[in-house]
Amino acid sequence: MPHVKLFIPGPTEVRPEILDAQAAWMIGHRMPECTDLISRIRPKLNQVFQTQRNVLISASTGSGLMEAAIRNCVGKKVLNCVNGAFSLRWHEIVLGNAKANEVLEVEWGQPILPEQVSERLASGEFDAICLTHNETATGVTNPIPELVQAVRQSPNGDQIMILVDAVSSLAGADIRFDEWDLDVLLTSTQKAFALPPGLAFAAVSERAMAKAKTIPDRGWYFDFLTLEKYLVKDQTPSTTVVSLMYALDMQLDAILAEGLANRFARHLAMRDRTLAWGKAHGIEVFAAAGYESPTVTCFANNLNIDISALNKFLRQRGMIISNGYGSKLKNVTFRIAHMGDLQMSDMEELFAAMDEYLAQQA
Repeated sequence: MPHVKLFIPGPTEVRPEILDAQAAWMIGHRMPECTDLISRIRPKLNQVFQTQRNVLISASTGSGLMEAAIRNCVGKKVLNCVNGAFSLRWHEIVLGNAKANEVLEVEWGQPILPEQVSERLASGEFDAICLTHNETATGVTNPIPELVQAVRQSPNGDQIMILVDAVSSLAGADIRFDEWDLDVLLTSTQKAFALPPGLAFAAVSERAMAKAKTIPDRGWYFDFLTLEKYLVKDQTPSTTVVSLMYALDMQLDAILAEGLANRFARHLAMRDRTLAWGKAHGIEVFAAAGYESPTVTCFANNLNIDISALNKFLRQRGMIISNGYGSKLKNVTFRIAHMGDLQMSDMEELFAAMDEYLAQQA
């Protein structure tokens, strides 16, 4: 199959050397070689999550750890903050686990704002809130530090579990677990980490671990206490994705060699270049001004571009972008990812091809 460069918001482009790292000889997950591998990975994950807390490792997707967060941290009632299809997933998971909940939903393309959260939490009946840092469907980044402040200032705010999905932003945006006073911050490998799918990670606060001890029926596979029990021994409760762990070890070295500040700045520069390209063509940004994602731009399709035809044209040139997500946004928006290991030269290559297509349609 010919290589198609991925400008889609996951899975993202993976460098050949990272793919090759998965071809190392197989080892058993209880062998000392695997313990050594996990011991190398753990402190590097701590740097990326900007935390001193343990970062749990799960052989699952980010959705798996979203379910883990709900099962471990919701006792009374959870507020689900929705501004797109992936923040809506929080609500779907909550319903699937039969947890009492309310939904705070705003117009898609708009951020969740602190005053909206404060108003809902004023009743004092909630013990958890679900937030999405980077709404992949709309290209909106929610103002997490300000939202955290609103939560902590609410009744019983110091005991409300703040659960944050950063699947499409962590390792591409500056997210500070300890400094921001989060309780669960989760992500997975196939987006800004620029790895194949198959692993997910979650930093979990001491407060959230204590809360988990009070929650019955947490299950086993996603039990935070079980995951941490094995993690502190540099192990996993069950067989992990050993081949992908090799790739993770190598990619974390590359991320830290680039430097987190440099990596975040590169993502912002690619974001700004993408916004400028759209503006030059009169294409409107779907996300509210000031809340545009550093990892994926969602454009309103105000020029009525045939996205399927555009992607057919792009695939002939070895690249692809993403249509709008789901029935609500398909064809009325389109998305260009600028995350992971993509460079500005890659973006320029894409824009040149898109310019060519648009010129042909004029």
